Order: sequence, then C-alpha cells, then structure tokens
Amino acid sequence: MHRPRGEKLWYIPDGYIPEVSSGQLTSHESICVLNTASEDALLRISIYFEDRDPMEDIMVVVAARRTKHIRTSSLHQEGTLIPVGVPYAIEVQSDIPIIVQYSRLDATQAENALMSVMAHPIK
Repeated sequence: MHRPRGEKLWYIPDGYIPEVSSGQLTSHESICVLNTASEDALLRISIYFEDRDPMEDIMVVVAARRTKHIRTSSLHQEGTLIPVGVPYAIEVQSDIPIIVQYSRLDATQAENALMSVMAHPIK
C-alpha cells in the first residue's frame, strides 16, 4: 500500500492568463498535482479575484499513484471560465495529502518564459 505524501491544503497566490500570445505557443498555466497514495484524490479548487466573488468548489479527481496537470484555462464553474487578463489566486483542497506545483508558460513575446514553483502548503 502506498501512503499519501504532501498536504491537504495548498495556495497559489499569483495566477494570470494573458489575453494575447505571440508565435506558435499559447500562454498557459497549470496546477501540477502528484498523488502518491493508493486511492484517488478528490480536489476542491477555488479561484479568488481582486474585484469579484470567487469561483468555488471546482471538483477535479487525480487518480491514485498518478500525476495530473490541470490547465487553469480549462477550469470552470457552471460554464464560466477563469477570465483572461485578470489576476487571480488559487486554493487547492484535497481529501488526502497531495503535492502541488504551479507552472506558467508566458508566450506574450517572441522570447518565451517558463516559470515553475511549489505551491504553499498549509499543515
């Protein structure tokens, strides 16, 4: 049996999906989740904004002993997507411990940039 590793609550305070990309790549962001447990992880994702109510309780499953890269541009609540060009923050809650990393591909200019950081875990 594989024990779960990580924490159940994670925060990513800096999210932003650019309105325009240049070249052949599209700017995007991903919540990268690792589930080392022998059971599926049920995630409850909330998106917080500066000037509007949050998008709450977006449910995602990460299979047992798998990784999943969740593009933030694909997250929606009742058909409403995260708006482009608007800063946001992410809360990831899981029913079992997981590990969360965050990555961003910025293709807004000819010289692309890739950033990846660990999310902030809460014990």
